[in-house]
Amino acid sequence: MRISFHGAAHTVTGSQHLLEINGARLLLDCGMFQGKRSETYARNLNFKYDPRKVDAVILSHAHIDHSGNLPNLVKKGFEKKIYATRATVDLASLMVADSGRIQEADAKFVNKMRAQRGESPIEPLYAQADADKVADMFAGIDYGEAFEPIPGVIARFYEAGHILGSAGVSLDIEEKGRKFRLWFSGDIGRYKLPLLRDPVPPENVDYMIMESTYGDKKHDDPEKAFVEFKSVVKKTLERGGKVIVPAFAVGRTQEIVLHLNEMMYSNEIPSAPVFVDSPLAVNASDVFSKHPECFDDETRQFVREARHPALNFKALTYVKSVEESKALNERKDPMVIISASGMAENGRVVHHIRNNIENPKNTICIVSWQAPDTLGRKLADREPQVRIFDETYERKCDVATIGGLSGHAGQDLLLKYAANVKSSVKQIFLVHGEEKQAMTLKGLLKDQNMDNVHYPELHESVEL
Repeated sequence: MRISFHGAAHTVTGSQHLLEINGARLLLDCGMFQGKRSETYARNLNFKYDPRKVDAVILSHAHIDHSGNLPNLVKKGFEKKIYATRATVDLASLMVADSGRIQEADAKFVNKMRAQRGESPIEPLYAQADADKVADMFAGIDYGEAFEPIPGVIARFYEAGHILGSAGVSLDIEEKGRKFRLWFSGDIGRYKLPLLRDPVPPENVDYMIMESTYGDKKHDDPEKAFVEFKSVVKKTLERGGKVIVPAFAVGRTQEIVLHLNEMMYSNEIPSAPVFVDSPLAVNASDVFSKHPECFDDETRQFVREARHPALNFKALTYVKSVEESKALNERKDPMVIISASGMAENGRVVHHIRNNIENPKNTICIVSWQAPDTLGRKLADREPQVRIFDETYERKCDVATIGGLSGHAGQDLLLKYAANVKSSVKQIFLVHGEEKQAMTLKGLLKDQNMDNVHYPELHESVEL
């Protein structure tokens, strides 16, 4: 078997790992790389292999850095099945279609400004029509259900606890008379996250591809992080400002909505309008409601006590139209606006940031990891000036970073996750992490006598 690491290698985004087994090709994830705009387009556009020769895709979960380049894969000739959990199928179908719309809309907006400067137009990476084809290629699988994506490989999904439908993937492989198990962690969630069940650890694994996003950092308890979030919201609303939250439309948005619901229900923060301003987040919240089997016991209990849905309450409005979204920028009353994208690189949140960044009453609240060179990272670094749609803005608003809300496992859980296969694992490959984080984790694993840990280069291939 050969593994080629074509994404999320020496970086976090763009998950894409190609397995060659028994003469067939199985792709684990096909995510969109996010980073410098000049690099992003070319890197996402071009594959290092022929998509027409890929025999199946297994998708760990719906986040765009894992699913977002599927439309381009299909556009370039892939025409087989994409396997995912049933909740992931529903979410990813929405997300890639939304990504297609955003690609087109952002290109149109930027081209309008480029035309004013006499510059040539750019083309979107792919269009919504390309993304729509992906939905027909999904095959929904239950957690724990065995399926055979390519000959000689029996796969199963296990709860990853990261977002709705997220999964770790076990692959029981038979090749040339040899039998072994490979485990792909996808993105590993955390214990005690709102809404979701806890991640299932790997067992009896020979080889493991594992994320390392927070390999250098332990997380605070999620409950402590939401106490900090509550303080930010309360302070901003009391001074008459807006809280702008760039949040991934799937997962983080729903977690924040649930906690705002709980805080207003218990009168811990002032009553104020809450807007979820992302067509994808609106639709994704409907998908969450369709899959209560993925909810944890605490969420079920709150729904019973509050006697209304977890993701809907009196002060909450799901914004659907562009006109409604634009109207929010005309309002001066205190409010909370949750909008995609999570790294503030595209979508409606960019417009909200542009319209509110120069008002000192407001707060931009960063609630997730931000890739280098993204607008979200520049805000998290509190740069005094930022470029938005090719124009410079002074940052006069507050910026709050709430790291403890991450849906990714911290260093302590990553170590525990790997230790669960210590007695069986022959080699661990660290992906989905920057060098400092991955190498820190590698050193800690070595301290636990787990020496066969490798941090592969982008496009590196390894024979097993």
